[in-house]
Amino acid sequence: MATLYVSPHPDDFRSLLALIAAEFSPSSRPRIVTEDPPAALKARSRPALVLAAAGDGDSVLSGASAVAWYLAAQGKRAGLDPKQQSQVWQWLSFADNELTPVSCAVVFPLMGVMAVDKKVQQSSRAELMRVLKVLDQALAPRTYLVGESVTLADVAVAAAVLLPFKYALEPSDRKAVTNVTRWFTTCVNQPQFLKVLGEVALCEKVGPVTAAPKAAGKAANVSAAVDASSSPANGPPKTEAQLKKEAKKKEKLEKFQQKKEMEAKKKTQPPAEKKAKPEKKELGVITYNIPTTPGEKKDVISALPDAYSPQYVEAAWYSWWEKQGFFKPEYGRESISKPNPRGIFMMCIPPPNVTGSLHLGHALTNAIQDCLTRWHRMRGETTLWNPGCDHAGIATQVVVEKKLKRERGLSRHDLGRENFIQEVWKWKNEKGDRIYHQLKKLGSSLDWDRACFTMDQKLSYAVQEAFIRMHDEGVIYRSKRLVNWSCTLNSAISDIEVDKKELSGRTLLPVPGYKEKVEFGVLVSFAYKVDGSDEEVIVATTRIETMLGDTAVAVHPADPRYQHLKGKMVLHPFCERRMPIVFDDFVDMNFGTGAVKITPAHDHNDYEVGERHNLAFINILDENGLLINVPPPFLGMKRFEARTAVLQALKDRGQFKEIKDNPMVVPVCSRSKDIVEPLLKPQWYVNCRDMGKQAADVVREGRLKIIPEHHLKTWFNWMDNIRDWCISRQLWWGHRIPAYFVTVNDPAVKPGEDMDGHYWVSGRSEEEAKEKAAKRFNVSVDKISLRQDEDVLDTWFSSGIFPFSIFGWPNETQDLSVFYPGTLLETGHDILFFWVARMVMMGLKLTGKLPFKEVYLHAVVRDAHGRKMSKSLGNVIDPLDVIAGISLEGLHAQLIDSNLDPVEVEKAKQGQKSDYPSGIPECGTDALRFALCAYTSQGRDINLDVNRILGYRYFCNKLWNAVKFAMKTLGDKFVPSEKAQLSGEESVSDRWILSRLCAAVALCDVGFKAYDFPAITTAVYNFWLYELCDVYLESVKPVFLKADEDSTTRRQAEVCRQTLYTCLDAGLRLLSPMMPFVTEELYQRLPRRKPATDPPSVCVTPYPDTAEFCWNSEEVDRDMEFIMTVVKTVRSLRADYNLTKTRADCYLQCIDAATVALVQKYSLQIQTLSYSQAVIPLTSNQPVPEGCAVAIASDRCTVNLMLKGLIDVEKEVTKLMTKKGDLEKQMEKLREKLAKNDYKEKVPAKVQEQDAEKLRQSQTELEKVKEAIENFRKMM
Repeated sequence: MATLYVSPHPDDFRSLLALIAAEFSPSSRPRIVTEDPPAALKARSRPALVLAAAGDGDSVLSGASAVAWYLAAQGKRAGLDPKQQSQVWQWLSFADNELTPVSCAVVFPLMGVMAVDKKVQQSSRAELMRVLKVLDQALAPRTYLVGESVTLADVAVAAAVLLPFKYALEPSDRKAVTNVTRWFTTCVNQPQFLKVLGEVALCEKVGPVTAAPKAAGKAANVSAAVDASSSPANGPPKTEAQLKKEAKKKEKLEKFQQKKEMEAKKKTQPPAEKKAKPEKKELGVITYNIPTTPGEKKDVISALPDAYSPQYVEAAWYSWWEKQGFFKPEYGRESISKPNPRGIFMMCIPPPNVTGSLHLGHALTNAIQDCLTRWHRMRGETTLWNPGCDHAGIATQVVVEKKLKRERGLSRHDLGRENFIQEVWKWKNEKGDRIYHQLKKLGSSLDWDRACFTMDQKLSYAVQEAFIRMHDEGVIYRSKRLVNWSCTLNSAISDIEVDKKELSGRTLLPVPGYKEKVEFGVLVSFAYKVDGSDEEVIVATTRIETMLGDTAVAVHPADPRYQHLKGKMVLHPFCERRMPIVFDDFVDMNFGTGAVKITPAHDHNDYEVGERHNLAFINILDENGLLINVPPPFLGMKRFEARTAVLQALKDRGQFKEIKDNPMVVPVCSRSKDIVEPLLKPQWYVNCRDMGKQAADVVREGRLKIIPEHHLKTWFNWMDNIRDWCISRQLWWGHRIPAYFVTVNDPAVKPGEDMDGHYWVSGRSEEEAKEKAAKRFNVSVDKISLRQDEDVLDTWFSSGIFPFSIFGWPNETQDLSVFYPGTLLETGHDILFFWVARMVMMGLKLTGKLPFKEVYLHAVVRDAHGRKMSKSLGNVIDPLDVIAGISLEGLHAQLIDSNLDPVEVEKAKQGQKSDYPSGIPECGTDALRFALCAYTSQGRDINLDVNRILGYRYFCNKLWNAVKFAMKTLGDKFVPSEKAQLSGEESVSDRWILSRLCAAVALCDVGFKAYDFPAITTAVYNFWLYELCDVYLESVKPVFLKADEDSTTRRQAEVCRQTLYTCLDAGLRLLSPMMPFVTEELYQRLPRRKPATDPPSVCVTPYPDTAEFCWNSEEVDRDMEFIMTVVKTVRSLRADYNLTKTRADCYLQCIDAATVALVQKYSLQIQTLSYSQAVIPLTSNQPVPEGCAVAIASDRCTVNLMLKGLIDVEKEVTKLMTKKGDLEKQMEKLREKLAKNDYKEKVPAKVQEQDAEKLRQSQTELEKVKEAIENFRKMM
């Protein structure tokens, strides 16, 4: 085992870095020692990691970075690929070189390690905030620094900022770097951090730090944390290289201190104290309080609130949309049967379970589907998105059974079938529409008048008809086969209801009905005696109790060890059974002894072996999991009690060999948490061979399109290897199977058996079934007795016919003729086989038509760490909690109300605390929908960080403020032109923003057609935020300021207003499918082009298309791109010289006359957007006045910003000289590194490239610094 030597000081952040990194590799966690390493190890500093025997120099790693990298790499936290590893290394360097020195400079005086100098401290704090703002910017779009989970990058940077967060960063400081604070709290609440750091209390007020260790020890240890190169007091003499390194570090720290002191001394007089800015108040929740009857239009006359508030915006709109009939395909049409030249769009919702409540997976499905539906509706197509709900057989029965037991102490058997079904309907009518309310809250534009429930009479009739037709045709048949059996539910369950629990070895699991936990994950070996000899054959099993049902032992035909046993038998130790040794290719010769026990009635592989070799099928379990058909003392035992008894009996007989850990997968019923048993039962099956071939062929022929295409491989794999489908379920709630077992009261007809399909008939009524039976057995109807099958159909059977049963099939209805086949099926890829394939098969079988033309499969939503959503992890989030916000306590309370056991509740609480330390902020529906669409890139799962949804709420606020400002600019008397068109009088800014609008329209059009939702959200987001708000609205402010000077300026302002209106109108329509509420609220405030005839809502207004918005100009875009490069260069220079409010003259030296002309043409835009006093274009041979700061905007233009008289030149030169010195040192260090003999051999190519790039960048920066110094000296 490795040994990690660390400092005992609680604030030695370098030791803490190593300790946290060690927690991420639990399998190779080292022994921790809080003493100096022995001198013999030659460890240069703590932390030090000893990997092998003492004395082996190569086995010792010293220094926080080296130790942490090694430990993190063991736990796969140093990057998953070379690119990520390079990024982690960059952040390690950032932590070491940027953060650590300045963190120490701020915190050490508070800890008494360094002398306190207020002026030095102030400048150090300013420098710390600057570095943290760089980090804040990097964290804005991401949860973690590298990839989608915690890496060494996060550990190193969090360790570097730990002391400032504990002792120096007050709440107001933390507010200035919200992304860093969010990230830091997420990190320190991870279990690995908590184990090392405990609860980290954030600083409330800066003051001297009093720590537990003695002051002397504290100073020594904390100093050691900074000076990683200092060796132990009792260590060996340092080498020349070590001394040189130490001297350099010391010199660097001294210079840093001197620099701070010099800056403080320079200011002979204290600066005038700035008035503290009033702290920005959190905007309270604004609600809509104007009385509005549900269904009536919301008040849009009152002024808009000052800030965007989801609660205000989302109030009242949905009931108005619904009452107006906007979501119905009939809206605006004489008849849905009348052909619409724009086409029809029909999609049915994947029916959610009636028991369920929405999670983020549902929210994603509905955000995408509603987005598509609204787009098609706005395009003028006859649009129907049909809602529905699934009766969810097992889930609903379990919920109502638990309720009965809890409230009345009754089981369903106490009530009887009919009364129990009445109880389920009662529950459904009381609670079953909760999910519909949630869908409405999400803004889903479904036609609620067409809502269907799979147990409704219309759909139940279709289910009955489908079964009877398929049974009459022989596609549905009766057979006795192995099924997934839940002993708790007393029912077969489908594969999707079986969770595969992976075990790494011996594990004790809770099983319903057992007081003690049951052992799994072990392999038991025992021997069967060969009949008539002293030989034995050793076999192994993970389910030892099943050996009671063994009927053979199998070996591989080519296995030389068993050739002599051909035709031999083995003896069962507990009964008189003689069992053949069979030879079968399925056996793996290299696993264990190469001999396998065969239990045909209780194992899927063994079942097939039993069929091939005509073995006996002995069922040893009844429906409750009690042993049958076995000898005493095992008869009647519970299955897992028999497990212990059989093992002991084998030991008593001397036939037990060994027991060892065995990694395995245990099948667990997702509903009851019971262990699933393969059980032989007579059931109804669907023969899927021909239907599966058809389903594969329609995709191969291109008649059905599956998007993204990488799912095709899965589709063909399933369809080409499809197995028959078991559709029986031993439940009471569901569609009872319309099949009847026939008893013929005639001695000439022999009695039938349950598994014999000849004795089963199906019928729409008992009378019809009797007539069929009488005809089949050639007897009169009065001799027929019938018993209806007690079972119900698999829920997926009714879901499989959902696309046409909702329209009244098998009856020829108007809806069926208009809307079937549908256009699109959109759902998650995880139910491609369970639902999508079955809809295709049953649609083709029963209607002769495909149920839809395209299938779009979105990714599965995972949490921010890439984990599947699971209640026990505490990461299942109700979308309504994201919309309205919820405290951490509120999230905890939801766990207490769930069915989790106390241990799982505690684990889930820790998960919630780690991910949402402050709860979930109120984001609103629009932000949630937009975020889900933005995340939906094809072909990968979505790691959804709830905190990032908040960013889109800020976007809503920006949108709100932009429209408010624009409407104020338009004025009350503004009248838009009747059509969006160019007047020919537009300014360059107008032409540019209209060109960008057209580009956004084109990108959205392409994006929707390709289901590329991130492309759509990016196009709209960029247009509103970076083009309309950041550039256009700023650049046209001078136009409106001068609007009343004369007729020319008045006309310019009017043209500008028309352009602005066009952008607002089209921009809101572009955004409407993703953000229906905020766009409706703002759109209703805009004047109309044709008030008498324009549609009443944005959701039924035409979506902008490229035919109307065709003013895209590559030339204007290119010119403005150049102008914005100039503007950004000027802004960058202003930031460099801290010109926050002062306007400076800007001289733009251009390469040629064409560039001069371009700059003159856009001079007003440059002046406005760069906050310049004047913009003066110069040709390349015109001299630039002295006293300018210089920056190159592009190969065509150099920016010269006049600074003379605006800044303290001497101070700027001192700053630049320090920077020059730092750069030269950095470069010298890099050159030394590059010059080492073994550099090219030992250093990875990627790192060599980075080093070369660093050197190149430093060289460029140094030249700029020298040039700036030269410029400043000219001003002196």
